[in-house]
Amino acid sequence: MNIIIPMAGMGKRMRPHTLTVPKPLIPIAGKPIVYRLVEDIAKVCGEKINHIGFVVGHFGEEVEQNLLKIAQDVGATGSIHYQEEPLGTAHAILCAKEWLNNKVVIAFADTLFKADFQMDTTKEGVIWVQHVADPSAYGVIQLDKQNKIVGFVEKPKELVSNLAIIGIYYFKDGAYLRKELEYLLDHNIKDKGEYQLTNALENMNKKGVAFSPVQVTEWLDCGNKTSTVLTNKRYLDYISSSELIASTAKIINSVVIPPVFLADDVKLENAVVGPYVSVGKHTIITNSRIQNSIIQEHTQISDATISNSMIGNHVKWIGKSSDISVGDYTDVIN
Repeated sequence: MNIIIPMAGMGKRMRPHTLTVPKPLIPIAGKPIVYRLVEDIAKVCGEKINHIGFVVGHFGEEVEQNLLKIAQDVGATGSIHYQEEPLGTAHAILCAKEWLNNKVVIAFADTLFKADFQMDTTKEGVIWVQHVADPSAYGVIQLDKQNKIVGFVEKPKELVSNLAIIGIYYFKDGAYLRKELEYLLDHNIKDKGEYQLTNALENMNKKGVAFSPVQVTEWLDCGNKTSTVLTNKRYLDYISSSELIASTAKIINSVVIPPVFLADDVKLENAVVGPYVSVGKHTIITNSRIQNSIIQEHTQISDATISNSMIGNHVKWIGKSSDISVGDYTDVIN
């Protein structure tokens, strides 16, 4: 099975963090969002992942090497593909069209999930969904009495369904999907000015492809600071305590209230950290109280009380109590 992960978007709602790091590489409980996504897909698919194609903007060689290592870590090969213009979801997928063959999962890298199912890969197509209170902001599916998908509606103005598509799709025949996506581009078929995967799904559905829904138990958003901090909290609840604190972390005259993730060479001194805090490697926290926050790498925090916050890499934050979102290479001294 192959996976294609479109992730070329700029992540504007996550600024300032995405000014220096692509959103899918922001850490959740110590691992990048896209790493968590790949791991969780592999668990529910139950088949070997052969190849992962990452569709990116020009993020730089270091980011690309990190992505290829993620593929390697799950036993797959990886490749980098560039989407030069934001021309829509169908266009993004086709940037990695050579991997649209046999079984394929398409997963957009701005969402995470938890699921208790094992996906049936003998089905022609599977759309991953979740119930939402207000479907007007999402693409939704419509079902018949046999639980078969009979329609796709993008951001419905009237209530036609509350089963929202979470951005993960399985296709038994990737080559067929490729053909339908290419048809959209060849005939310049756009929706709201872009080439949309939804249009290809509608065409395939009309031609008799049987799409089935699977419902995840939890849909976790990483669209902005608040939702990302919440997703970090949920993952810390899921992860075994044995995975959370690195052996090289130094805890000096400090209290750790679990669950807390401490990466390699973190140093806590005269601090209270937790619950629901992730701290990246080589970060030092002294004389501070931190809870429900993501603190990234090579950062120094002193004499502060921080909660519900995201703090980037190489930040120096001294002497302030806040609910904050601070990007990389920032000094704040009060």
